[in-house]
Amino acid sequence: MTHAPRFALVETQRLEWPFRLRLPFRFGVITVTHGRQAVVRARIRLEDGREGWGVAAETLAAKWFDKDPALTDAQNEHQLRRALELAEAATLAAGADTAFGHFANSYAAVTAAGAAEGLNPLVASYGRALLDRAMLDALLKAQRVGFWAGMRANIGGMAPHAVAPDLAGFDFAAMLAAATPLARLHARHTVGLVDPITAADQAERVGDGLPETLEEVAATYRHRYWKLKVGGNVEADVERLSRIAAVLDRLHGGYHASLDGNEQYEDAEGALALWRAMEAEPRLRKLCASILYIEQPVKRARALETGMSALAAARPVIIDESDGPLDAFVTGRALGYAGVSSKACKGVWRSLVNLARCRAWNAGEGRERYFMSAEDLTTLAGVCVQQDLALVALLGLPHVERNGHHFVDGFAGRPGAEAYRFLEAHPDLYADTPRGPRLAIRDGMLEIGSLGVPGLGAAEEPDAGAMEPMPRAAWG
Repeated sequence: MTHAPRFALVETQRLEWPFRLRLPFRFGVITVTHGRQAVVRARIRLEDGREGWGVAAETLAAKWFDKDPALTDAQNEHQLRRALELAEAATLAAGADTAFGHFANSYAAVTAAGAAEGLNPLVASYGRALLDRAMLDALLKAQRVGFWAGMRANIGGMAPHAVAPDLAGFDFAAMLAAATPLARLHARHTVGLVDPITAADQAERVGDGLPETLEEVAATYRHRYWKLKVGGNVEADVERLSRIAAVLDRLHGGYHASLDGNEQYEDAEGALALWRAMEAEPRLRKLCASILYIEQPVKRARALETGMSALAAARPVIIDESDGPLDAFVTGRALGYAGVSSKACKGVWRSLVNLARCRAWNAGEGRERYFMSAEDLTTLAGVCVQQDLALVALLGLPHVERNGHHFVDGFAGRPGAEAYRFLEAHPDLYADTPRGPRLAIRDGMLEIGSLGVPGLGAAEEPDAGAMEPMPRAAWG
């Protein structure tokens, strides 16, 4: 693309709706039983006068973006609503710009505005990420082009920018032009801290006909990739992992896994003690061999202040919650981290900036050391999961953590007609079941070829009439 279209944001609609989990999900310091999904619609005006709407959706996740125990879940939700308000105000004031320009030229101001109100950079990035996706969706629809084709043509105008000074000489257009989006992805199943491993762990069953225990999940979906949560107590973690290994070790064809610390260890030494204990446990021999990387084992307050080389010598270590400032991966690299997570809730442009860093650093060292992983934040069926999957496919990441389909029953909480519209538009990604349309995972894989429709992974939009207006943020 010789010219990246410039456009201005004209207006937004901020909506949300509640959902409940069919099973409790514990990660880090919180056990989740319900939540709210944010939906942002954005109307843009191109320089030729044309206008169009786009949409993005993401969970208002408590106790992930900011894990301060003094804050209630409602306060965490208001933090994220405020981040959206700040991003919208900055974008409305900016006038016309490219899609990437809207992100890059406002990044410093939005981050500073958030900091002035006590919002950390990860919270501040949420609003920018959601609005950027909605505007990019609108641009792609206005140009009648799909996300993968549009990004390969650099429709967003991605180029070196002061927002990422370490990439001053990088050829973003060439990186995007060479992208080969994947048509199939492995679904990496999350095993939460209170998930039942076998039927013996359940005092009572949900009884909805869907898999509940780890054994049932393995038999139903036939995953080859798994994500295992740990809780910060070495003895308890080793025992629980041993029970998990007793199930996974029986899988035909073997398996791969990631180990997610969710900031549960105080320092690198504590995380290393867990790994040493795992290596010393005979029941974990096969599981240890399966571990691809260790995700954010240390609390973010210290994660980027202490070296990770000793643990990294055993397995690559990535940052997730510590990926707040846009240069966090640069800081982490100097401390021994080799990877960083991609989550659509942190931003499409952030993921692509970090992909460029992996490419540049690997080329500089002459080896494939630095990498990205694809992680989840309970992406729900519909626009939310489709936009994240489209991004993962563009990045070329072969497996992605998926948990929304397990902890939330399909399109639960949404109108039935909406669910069937998405099923008809994406029959490879969803399957009709006695309980309605659900994400289709066959032999552990997701088929995503249908996401190449005009827009950011979804031509259909959720029913705005079946949502509530987002309240103004009661924050600050």
